Amino acid sequence: MNLKRVVVTGMGALTPIGNNVQEYWQGLSAGVSGAAPITKFDASKFKTRFACEVKNFNIDQHLDRRESKRLDWYAQYAYVVATEAMQDAGLDLEKLNKDRIGIIWASGIGGLRTFEDEVKYYAKGDGTPRFNPFFIPKMIANMASGYISIRYGLRGLNFTTVSACASSNNAFIDAFNYIRLGRANIIISGGSEAAVTEAGMGGFSVMKAMSERNDDPATASRPFDKDRDGFVLGEGGACLILEDYEHAKARGAKIYAELIGGGLSADAYHISAPHPEGIGVKLVIEDALQDSGVSVDQIDYINVHGTSTPIGDPQEVKAIQAVFGEAAYKLNISSTKSMTGHLLGAAGAIEAVASILAMQHQMVPPTINHFTDDEAFDPRLNFTFNKAQKRTINYIMSNGFGFGGHNSSVIFKKFED
Repeated sequence: MNLKRVVVTGMGALTPIGNNVQEYWQGLSAGVSGAAPITKFDASKFKTRFACEVKNFNIDQHLDRRESKRLDWYAQYAYVVATEAMQDAGLDLEKLNKDRIGIIWASGIGGLRTFEDEVKYYAKGDGTPRFNPFFIPKMIANMASGYISIRYGLRGLNFTTVSACASSNNAFIDAFNYIRLGRANIIISGGSEAAVTEAGMGGFSVMKAMSERNDDPATASRPFDKDRDGFVLGEGGACLILEDYEHAKARGAKIYAELIGGGLSADAYHISAPHPEGIGVKLVIEDALQDSGVSVDQIDYINVHGTSTPIGDPQEVKAIQAVFGEAAYKLNISSTKSMTGHLLGAAGAIEAVASILAMQHQMVPPTINHFTDDEAFDPRLNFTFNKAQKRTINYIMSNGFGFGGHNSSVIFKKFED
């Protein structure tokens, strides 16, 4: 079978360090931290009282009140970034076949705030089951993709991937495969998450997964630092317009990068902890390289999962060194979660945008908040600590791993006609 090439023709982003793609890159390249005390609810009694929230966001600038009230925050974020990406790609829907435009979205949790609000409201009552008729449609994780298709009349394939923090990369891999098999011309793909709620913060806190550095939130996300104490929860979303190369060329689209492959694996080990030897991560990296037809010597930069947890960071690095060998010392490695926090199911989406921007600008965004070297990590590895670094970037790998042992990895290539 003659497989089609898949290119990126548009991007959208709403993150804790920038509310569109341009602002996001400015934050990334400058090493800005998005962590600050929580504003969405009173967190004074919580063990962790800070997060990486989206800032200065007003849905009324994008949707009328009647529409926005029917959407959970995560779906609002999805609509905004999908719209930015579609505009960036120059999609004239009146001239395109809407039957051949699909949506594959990702969210690890979906409408958590909606669920939380409805249950609280019910609990305050007399036991009579009174719920908002939009409760279920707002809460379910597939409503973001459903709403985007309804809003724009897109009748192609439409579904949502859920694999915890690997979800967005799973969505990209699915979109990649459907396009290269000729099942769609364009797929709007990405992820969004809005878990900075009382339930979200409380649930992750009791697992002892999050940083408790309440005295200094801005430096709390410290991937690969000796004193890292957990991840910082983030929110927002991002979107890529993935398109059949010939279709993009025919309509004169600008092309940011080419998606050339992806890998999937499972740890088959534990519901939340990664395999101590990084076996699943090693497998997914190898799978992504094989699918892409790329050698370890060709990868220039890895945007790692790098959540800033004591057990997670070393396993990923072990796997990278096991696969790349001596080539690992020629790589740039960085964790943009040090700036954005961890967006769970949307992490892969914002990190894919970060990776493509890094390729576009030939600059690796930094791993900020590094203060103390950890002897667990080989000092010959380049973690791009604290400051962005210029370098030639032709191939990028972006990793994402999730609770349940889900592993995913995608590889982007600098576009060449």
